[in-house]
Amino acid sequence: MAEEVVVLGMWASPFVMRVTIALLEKGVEYEYKEEDQPVHKKVPVLIHNGRPICESLIIVQYIEETWTKRSPLLPGDPYERANARFWADYIDKRNKGEAREKAKKEFIDCLKALGQKRYFGGESFRYVDLAFIPFACWFYAYEKHGNFSVEEKCPKLMAWVRRCTKRKTMAKVL
Repeated sequence: MAEEVVVLGMWASPFVMRVTIALLEKGVEYEYKEEDQPVHKKVPVLIHNGRPICESLIIVQYIEETWTKRSPLLPGDPYERANARFWADYIDKRNKGEAREKAKKEFIDCLKALGQKRYFGGESFRYVDLAFIPFACWFYAYEKHGNFSVEEKCPKLMAWVRRCTKRKTMAKVL
């Protein structure tokens, strides 16, 4: 029986982008279906052989656990895996509404802290990179509404964005 992999999504959602990037990084063929009125008003939904999975980071972990022999997204070391999951969760929590100046400061501090390596997972594109890169599409809006330059405040992070966007999987999704 051939595997059936379907992604229900909305084109502008960074959460949907996470899932499609993960599938592309793993080399998994999938069908994409645009949903303008998703169930529970949430996308993405991954349907694997008729079984639905919700929430982007949970879906990415499912993809990692299902297609294990292809391009690992999480480190092998349990401590490093836990650390990657922490940062991905942190990214999600920081993208929820807060007071403008406090959110701006925390956003910049987070970007500075995370942009120290070639990729967040070290020398390879991994889980935290996948969790965060779709939000780079929003940097322009953050700059305009926060009245600051991400490039000025976080040049290493922007170098990371440029490295990520050169990947073939990014060109297909972003």
